[in-house]
Amino acid sequence: MIDKIFASPEAALADLPDGATVMIGGFGNAGMPVELIDCLIAQGAKDLTIVNNNAGNADAGLAALIGAGRVRKILCSFPRQADSWHFDRLYRAGGIELELVPQGTLAERIRAAGAGIGAFYTPTAFGTRLAEGKETRRIRERDYVLEYPIHADYALIKAERADRWGNLSYRMTARNFGPIMAAAAKCTVAQVRETVALGQLDPEAIVTPGIFVQRVVHLAAARKAA
Repeated sequence: MIDKIFASPEAALADLPDGATVMIGGFGNAGMPVELIDCLIAQGAKDLTIVNNNAGNADAGLAALIGAGRVRKILCSFPRQADSWHFDRLYRAGGIELELVPQGTLAERIRAAGAGIGAFYTPTAFGTRLAEGKETRRIRERDYVLEYPIHADYALIKAERADRWGNLSYRMTARNFGPIMAAAAKCTVAQVRETVALGQLDPEAIVTPGIFVQRVVHLAAARKAA
């Protein structure tokens, strides 16, 4: 019997190793799997490469992971905000590496990994420092930059509901990067507020099929994020 529901976040993340590439869902705090991140901090994995939309906010979630010194490199679109002081401190001290990726390109590089696309051309960033060292090509009188997929060892995402096969539905904008990250990782761990029996999820509401999810953690007390 297929049952992907784990008893605890600790069990779901126990084998995440040092040096892993980890995608973390969320647009700011919306859809960020804070409880999974807290568990990852306690688990102790270090030298991580993190893929996220930004570099954390204040002292919780991804910011706390960065502040704990567990992140070697981050790929993101918005590393600096008024409350990204943990990233700022470490970056200025040379304690964390940054790969800055425009948001649309970030989403497409993640999606390309899940879709099996080898590379793609985009006009975004052509002629800027972000295109330095990258292959470029002129197509129909417009210049493009060649970008490669981003694959991950793990994806930590937040969903609203799941069944034991790992089918997921999301709550409003908390969906954001979760579906494409789930498809781009070798092991996807989904934190959910509710688990339901097979057949109780409306097929039209399933955004992430269970084939892309390996582990589900039921956290009824998890905070909602619009």
